[in-house]
Amino acid sequence: MNESDFDKNTIFGVIGVCGANNNLIARILCERGFKVIGTDLSQKKDCKFANALNAYDIDVFYGKTPNAFFNKADYIIPPASLPKDSDIFKRINKPILELNDIIEIFKPNKAVFGITGTNGKTTSTTLLKKIAFDNGIVPCEHNLDGMQGNAEFIPILQSRLNADVGILEVGTFGIPGTVGRIVKSSDMCGGLITNITPDHLNDLGSFMDYANVKGEFISELNNRKLIVNGNDPTIIGLLRELNYQGELITFGVDELPDSLGIKECVCGEDIAVKEIISGCGYYYCQCGITTPQFDYVATNVDLTNRTFDLYTPSEKLTVKMGIDGLHNVYNITGVIIAAHEFLKLPFDKILKSVATFTGVKGRMEKVAKINSKNIFIDYAHNPAGVQTVLGEFKKLFGDFTTVITVSSESGLEGDLEIFNSVVKFSKFIVPASSASQKIASEKLKENPKLNDKIFLNHISEFEKKGTLGASENNVRDGIKKALNLDCDMIVAIGEAAIKFKNVIYENL
Repeated sequence: MNESDFDKNTIFGVIGVCGANNNLIARILCERGFKVIGTDLSQKKDCKFANALNAYDIDVFYGKTPNAFFNKADYIIPPASLPKDSDIFKRINKPILELNDIIEIFKPNKAVFGITGTNGKTTSTTLLKKIAFDNGIVPCEHNLDGMQGNAEFIPILQSRLNADVGILEVGTFGIPGTVGRIVKSSDMCGGLITNITPDHLNDLGSFMDYANVKGEFISELNNRKLIVNGNDPTIIGLLRELNYQGELITFGVDELPDSLGIKECVCGEDIAVKEIISGCGYYYCQCGITTPQFDYVATNVDLTNRTFDLYTPSEKLTVKMGIDGLHNVYNITGVIIAAHEFLKLPFDKILKSVATFTGVKGRMEKVAKINSKNIFIDYAHNPAGVQTVLGEFKKLFGDFTTVITVSSESGLEGDLEIFNSVVKFSKFIVPASSASQKIASEKLKENPKLNDKIFLNHISEFEKKGTLGASENNVRDGIKKALNLDCDMIVAIGEAAIKFKNVIYENL
């Protein structure tokens, strides 16, 4: 069955329009010129994504589903989660189209570009979209309030919304097959990989298991265009192992390493990395994996003045950044290449947008100044992300207190790595998440001298959900404690710091 098999008078009845997937499906069908009616058991005031439907001519029955909904519709589209033995499913008396049917029938009608990686993909995606908008190119947006939407079926459906281009962030909940499905079902013509560092180890068992999930991005884009961070040995190793045959563009940062790290190589051996940021730098393994000659090189980085030089295959550019941090030199470099190669924009227009990009909420975001103390929040929630972000805060601002709200998706091993990075970079530490509190308790037993650095009031029994490792009260207590310490800057890291940042304003 193809889209052309339906005439424009066909009426699609979409059940569950307050859910992310079917909300998108209703909008896709309406944008394609079909008549759409919807229903949901929620009242409109409780419908999280009701606002996304406001611009569409879609009649929605909230609360109860009348018989008129079934009688009027020619096809019914139930949510994938609707049980077949439910009362509403039993009332369906018309042909049914499932989620996968919609994906197969209604294809993307624009060029689609994807961005994946462990860290930096949200910043990179947001910046590339800004560059597009600034130059009159409209990317598709899912417009689901409060939903990041980088995994499962949201990017796939988003690619089918009306726009000039698709620019998709591609994530994973640590489930093999998810990244590959997004790339394939979105019909991507190219992509960018920011980095691959340990994450989701509780779900996948080992770093290379996780890396291979990200490697699905490479496999599905074989024979297409791929932009990659060449300072990352994991990416370069996967390209070799997966026999990538497409057009490859590498980029890197030419700066002095500031630490020595160890990553597992694709050959199974440990590989020493002279790190510029966590997990990325200069490397060589006896299996032949080594730092490549980059196509684009960022150098002469001046973090104080937010500038760097970028050598392209054809010219030298001077890049002015609107955001801080060496990790963002990587993000910006990858995006400049993507804007030039995918959006076909000249460098001068790209650089104007880069200079005015002020970042993504929740990424090195200054949220308040209370009693002369500057308070920042950052979503960093995996070991490499925390190490990189806190290292950048240290370089840029000096001393700070870290409030930890993280619970790593890699379990105890990840939580320990995160805590050790916090100890390395912070003047004071306030453990707010239950995981960090338990680790702090053990650290204090082992080394009582840390009592002058780690401030632990109690151990919470908050049950983590993904990377949400702290409750609202945990964050509130952590911020209050940090405000009473002799340090003029506070950095609250983790998902809970973002979700419950309202508690910070209680102290104004």
